[in-house]
Amino acid sequence: MSLTGLSAMAHADSASQDFVPVTVKSTSAQAETKGFFEDQSLSGTTRNWYAHERATRQALFKHQSSDGTSHPTHKRTNWVQGTILNYTSGFTEGTVGFSTEVAAYNAIALERGRATVAGPNNRTLTHRDGDVIGQWSKMGLANVKARVSNTTLTAGRQSIDTPVLAYIANRALPSSFEGVSLHSAEFDNISFDLGTFDRLSTRTEQGTSKFVAEYGDRAFEADHVNIGGINYQPLKSLKTSFYVSNVEDLWNQYYFGATHELGDSSVLSLSTGLNYYKTVDEGKSLLGDIDNDTYSLAFGLTHQAHTLTFSWQQVNGDEYFDYLHDTNAIFLANSLLSDFNGPNEKSLQINYSLNMAQFGVPGLKFSLYNARGWGIDGTNYKGTAYDVKKMDGENHYEWGFGTSYAVQSGPLKDTAIRATYTAHRASKNQGDGSLDEFRLVTTIPFNIL
Repeated sequence: MSLTGLSAMAHADSASQDFVPVTVKSTSAQAETKGFFEDQSLSGTTRNWYAHERATRQALFKHQSSDGTSHPTHKRTNWVQGTILNYTSGFTEGTVGFSTEVAAYNAIALERGRATVAGPNNRTLTHRDGDVIGQWSKMGLANVKARVSNTTLTAGRQSIDTPVLAYIANRALPSSFEGVSLHSAEFDNISFDLGTFDRLSTRTEQGTSKFVAEYGDRAFEADHVNIGGINYQPLKSLKTSFYVSNVEDLWNQYYFGATHELGDSSVLSLSTGLNYYKTVDEGKSLLGDIDNDTYSLAFGLTHQAHTLTFSWQQVNGDEYFDYLHDTNAIFLANSLLSDFNGPNEKSLQINYSLNMAQFGVPGLKFSLYNARGWGIDGTNYKGTAYDVKKMDGENHYEWGFGTSYAVQSGPLKDTAIRATYTAHRASKNQGDGSLDEFRLVTTIPFNIL
């Protein structure tokens, strides 16, 4: 579940519209380092992740019995405890500083019933026959960093969060990527990202794999993913970003995004979020011809504790708007339980959120939304990599509500508890099907060093 592109923000004062000149930072992160061991830390999180799904029409899941017989089922329950132990050193002193980051990931399946888990899936690690693997571990992160001033080069397994390649953390454990990246923040209001990656460490696997499409034929793999981007803040109230990615022999993707804040939330403020993707086939075009323009535009009105957001999203193309599997590289406002990214799909979401800090309960939030998608049409698709040709006027809708609480103080400070209930209903050939889902996720951070 991805909710990106626009977030409600509370402002004590009216959002400034002042121009921000491009200036070199007066401070250097490397000059302020205290040393490799002096700045080291050992910390982590443990997450209890529970989800129960119920298909309301046809059976959407299946499981295998011990004799290899496949059985369709309307229900699926996954319950996993995921723990991350992360060691991060400081940077060595000098003009060029070096550091390292290592994170061990561990998962324990608390629900191990073969029929209940209904694997294989991307929630609980199982063998190919669906038999649950009770406990497993892997090195989730392992990299070396070199820094000059405010520019850092990272080599190894790492987390990247950009509109065209982003780790996803909506399961018990997150995904990560193997490669080399460069992040430069030498200016106060401009930063740059470059990277090249060749392997993916998924959320629910011990090993690594090549990159594949989320919605396209996964028989076609990309050997390399190359990214580049710039983030620029021309006004105190306006942030923009432009990113490009090359997924070798699959596609080239171009992204532009902007967020703007106007007004004072104690009276009334307006948040505007724009996200636009252009995707075209590349190289050997293993997924066939791709020519896709997709965008979302969201407007959020905030008055004190209350935020009401309207989000419009549209896909212009005869295939899905696609992104890389096991990533969160879909910075679109209507990416929810469903991504609302079918061929030629139009969708509208209305979201209401309530921040209880205004009523003396900081950390407690509620949200309620309804989203509808229509006009899904893949009948003009000429290729074979996307299963869309039967989609002719398909439609679907989704609604959900949730609550979250973050502990504000004490030994459990920053512990987060989130409960959500989502219902999705779809026409016959819409790809997500009709189901209800309840999730309960508790994440507890801890510090050892």
